[in-house]
Amino acid sequence: MALRLASTRLMTSVARRAPLSSKLSSTLLSNSRLASRNVAVQPIMIQKCFNATLSTDGKVVAPPMVYIAGEEMTHYCMNLIIEKWVTPYFDVSGWDHFDLSCKSRDESDDKVLFEAVDAGKKIGAIFKEPTITPSAIQVKEMKLTKAFGSPNGAMRRGWNGITISRDTIHIEGIELGYKAPVLFERHAVGGEYGAGFSTVGKGTLITNFIPSDGQDPIIVDKRELTDEFGVAVVYNNPYDNVTDLAHYFFKRCLEAEVTPYIVTKKTVFKWQEGFWQSMKKVFDSDYKTQFEEAGLLKRSGGDLQHLISDAATMQLIRWTEGGFGMAAHNYDGDMLTDQIAQVHRSPGFITSNLIGKDDKGRIIKEYEASHGTVTDLWLDHLDGKETSMNPLGMVEALIGAMNHAALLELEADASKQDKYDKIVAYTETLRRAMHNTFRYGQGTRDMAGPTGFTTEEFIEKVAWRLGRYLSDQVENELPPVLEEPDRSYVRKGFDNIDMAKLHSEFDKYDKEGTGRVGFKDFAKMLVKMGIAPEKKSSDKEPDV
Repeated sequence: MALRLASTRLMTSVARRAPLSSKLSSTLLSNSRLASRNVAVQPIMIQKCFNATLSTDGKVVAPPMVYIAGEEMTHYCMNLIIEKWVTPYFDVSGWDHFDLSCKSRDESDDKVLFEAVDAGKKIGAIFKEPTITPSAIQVKEMKLTKAFGSPNGAMRRGWNGITISRDTIHIEGIELGYKAPVLFERHAVGGEYGAGFSTVGKGTLITNFIPSDGQDPIIVDKRELTDEFGVAVVYNNPYDNVTDLAHYFFKRCLEAEVTPYIVTKKTVFKWQEGFWQSMKKVFDSDYKTQFEEAGLLKRSGGDLQHLISDAATMQLIRWTEGGFGMAAHNYDGDMLTDQIAQVHRSPGFITSNLIGKDDKGRIIKEYEASHGTVTDLWLDHLDGKETSMNPLGMVEALIGAMNHAALLELEADASKQDKYDKIVAYTETLRRAMHNTFRYGQGTRDMAGPTGFTTEEFIEKVAWRLGRYLSDQVENELPPVLEEPDRSYVRKGFDNIDMAKLHSEFDKYDKEGTGRVGFKDFAKMLVKMGIAPEKKSSDKEPDV
């Protein structure tokens, strides 16, 4: 089920001029067939995009936002996206940029990380590219002074992390793993990720708790260790912010019209009972009636349902119809969302948003993709090979960060309503332009197959479509080509065609009688007719 994110090593050169697509060709044939039967043919529907328009003549000043740069293929890709999709319409000089590449962190002795955290806390809206947490081997390869840890811990602490929202990304008209949205809240703090540990041998292990209010210390645990070699681990689960997590989770489930579930292992790990109790208390007091009225508790027996983490693992595979949300502890959330990503094709189709609070209670949101820096494609790029990277997850993160930055600016100054509307219209249009490019078979190769666009070509294609949409032009509902065909030429071209024989030939490939021909059958048809485009000769052997 899982596909590697936007990864292909095909060396074949594919023509990019986009001849008349198989879907468009088959629709024309289908329409001509109906015409020959004296059946009225409905005109192609024209879809108007958005009323709000933007142009490159007068750029909108983008609200303050923190932009955290990473490295490798994702950094290269985002540079192109900002250049082609964003800066033609926005002045982004108000964004605070921080370079969290390994080299930058090493040269600043990680000062750049803490500066980025401070800026994020001040501004409240953050976009982050994927970054590298160097291994021991990478430390030597990059000639770093030390192995820097993941920046995520510092960010979650600095922004008082509440939850990490990881949701499925959907493209209308394209079926992925889950048919309807799946929402997930992963507690952003506590658990194994903040554990202290030490190598120990035989002896007595005592864990003491000393209250800050001066009360007597208590022994949390005492045990005798009998092995010569072992590890003692201590961690805690802070629950003060679970109430905030609960409100955020249930509100999102209501907005998305999905059924909520709480996941723990409390039957064995008794200390997790508090997480369930806190979530259930908020649900019963503030949200149960709303969920009942919306009819969202039918699949869960009329109430908020608790799932043991083992059962949740199985349900994630079974519930491919989607339409549900889950909330879990930090570690369980990490594991379960990885599983969601695999069911839903890959981490590139999952969001990852850190939600926190500043000292005044204002919500901080950091948006990033759920995948890494895509090293394999970066190495291909450095070798001069074609790459085809799908930037969907990163662009969804950028959209989220820009929207949140606009909202924070509006909340601080009501006179910014017009700018807020323009930014939201832009991000909605950008999403539609990108999604439609995938739908029209003009996507990257993980979606469109070996004939898909390269990294650079896909970005150019979306930029072209985005420009048309933002200038308030219309788009054919059918897949467009780079140059719109001359309609009068199409009509004249059919004047001398034997339509009956054409229908007969078409029916050989229209096996389901839908008036459409899939790509494989279309390719067979062109090969049989001897008009299929051929590869240019090359001395290089293909990688696969």
